[in-house]
Amino acid sequence: MGMTIIEKILANHSKHDTVRPGEIVEISIDARVARDFGGPNVVKHIEEHGLPIDDVSKTFFTFDTNPTGSDIKYATNQQICRKFAHRHGIKIYDINNGIGTHTLIEEALVWPGATAVSTDSHANILGAVAAFGQGMGDKDIAAIWAYGKTWFKVPPTVKLVLTGKRPENITAKDIVLNLLHNFGTTTMLGKAIEVYGDEVDKLTLDERITIASMATEMSAIVMLFPPNDDVYNHFETRLGRKVERIFADDDAKYEKVYELDISKFVPMVSLPGKPHAAVNIVEAKKKKIDSAFIGSCTNGRIEDLRTVAKVLEGKKVAPGVVLKIVPSTDRVWQQALEEGLIKIFKEAGALVSNAGCAGCAAGQVGMNGPGEVSISTGNRNFPGKQGKGEVYLASPAVVAASAVAGYITTTDDIPDEPALPTVDDDEAKLAREEIHRSRNEKLEKENPTVVEGRVWLVLRDNIDTDMIFHNRYLTITDINEMGKYAFDNLEGYEDFAKKAQPGDIIITGQNFGSGSSRQQAVDCFKALGISAILAQSFGAIYERNAINAAMPILTYDAKMLEELDIKDGDTIRVDFVKGEVTNLKNNKTYKINPFSEVQLDIYKNGGLF
Repeated sequence: MGMTIIEKILANHSKHDTVRPGEIVEISIDARVARDFGGPNVVKHIEEHGLPIDDVSKTFFTFDTNPTGSDIKYATNQQICRKFAHRHGIKIYDINNGIGTHTLIEEALVWPGATAVSTDSHANILGAVAAFGQGMGDKDIAAIWAYGKTWFKVPPTVKLVLTGKRPENITAKDIVLNLLHNFGTTTMLGKAIEVYGDEVDKLTLDERITIASMATEMSAIVMLFPPNDDVYNHFETRLGRKVERIFADDDAKYEKVYELDISKFVPMVSLPGKPHAAVNIVEAKKKKIDSAFIGSCTNGRIEDLRTVAKVLEGKKVAPGVVLKIVPSTDRVWQQALEEGLIKIFKEAGALVSNAGCAGCAAGQVGMNGPGEVSISTGNRNFPGKQGKGEVYLASPAVVAASAVAGYITTTDDIPDEPALPTVDDDEAKLAREEIHRSRNEKLEKENPTVVEGRVWLVLRDNIDTDMIFHNRYLTITDINEMGKYAFDNLEGYEDFAKKAQPGDIIITGQNFGSGSSRQQAVDCFKALGISAILAQSFGAIYERNAINAAMPILTYDAKMLEELDIKDGDTIRVDFVKGEVTNLKNNKTYKINPFSEVQLDIYKNGGLF
């Protein structure tokens, strides 16, 4: 009995002549990849266990989940990987390169019939070129880096035949959304899918990548496309050699054969929360949007960008809508530049980022905020995956048309005048009333002008706002969450927030709060309930921020500490109006600078507002 494509690939990389579904076999891996997401843990496992690197020529880092390196934690992880790579001679496809799985195809690090693993759950995108790609955890990847092989359970194969003629308005993204609509997330669970049909043979490499990339969303192991001549030419040109043809045997055994008529496929969108909640686009038409995203490993190819440019040329993104475009690889980015596509995007009002995954990982281009409605070419729209708003999935053409219209629509139904952003007046009114109610309740409680508290002596000069509240936390907007990060970048005081108690008083040196203008460096102390900060002087911006936030700050001269014999942990009383500090341990009092009239008014008012 013959074998399917996946069975042939696994057999060719094992010691067996044939393999069958359900068997567990050890297979060698041609391309072994760790990304900036997961890569540091791969390094950790290798170093902690003293593992070797089996073959550096087959071992790679791809930095694609945070291509800007703009997040401090990601930048740190990337640097850990860089240092390890330099020590071992491992090739790095750094932050300017693009999506790792696409790089494997572009650089011919895989080919039809090859095997690859990555810390990327969409590594099975390689099924687009009839290669076996799998996403794996960092322990798996570390072991494969060390030994060059791993175990795998041979999956059953199903055959999917697309019959009929493909309608002109059906894109590759529409094809895979129709498949998700038909099969959901359980029918293909744990299966390898081989896709056949006259229209399938005509699919370009870019289109195959789009469809194969969403095998994960169908819960399939991989979706394999028998390569056509164009695909083989791509690899043979880059490799400079013939590539052995990979195909299923005529007598291969399939678990099941499905036939779908592609002529009945319709343009689709996935409703927020579930990629498989794919519906005819007419069910979502006219839905107002706030943002649009074009990119990801599913739709960031040059053909996608050309389609988008045709829609956007001579048009503008609708008022109130943000359009973000992220090419899949730097090669695609450069080609888009050479073809003038980038110019069209910018003239239309789009934001164009450097190549990478985007959208799928927190902190990247493509995120959205609470209440924000987005339409995206991505492969996932799980709650919280691309932010805190709602995400619809659609083709690049639909996303571009919707960005121009201001609501979900198709390319043949773009209005002459875009929809304008709406403001919910009733909601805004209720929000204002709630703010006033909360403020009035707060002002009913008298702000004390005399406080007593335990002293923290932080006697250093030039403590800047990064030491007080580091910039890696600047995305936090809830004051109640800020307290736990106070001083966590000040050497010796990293645990300050855990030990501080409401009512505590900080005494520090000169130029406290120098540096950037971040309000969080004040609000973090308010969140902890710090009752006052005494310094010999404050940074100018920090002083304004503190006064306007009703955070009691006062200045003292250098003799105070000696005169009052203040030690860490002493309890002191501070009178803001009189400008007096009393050490309750010895009842000694010292004069300091009192509140000014303006500071007192703002303090009693509970803040500038």
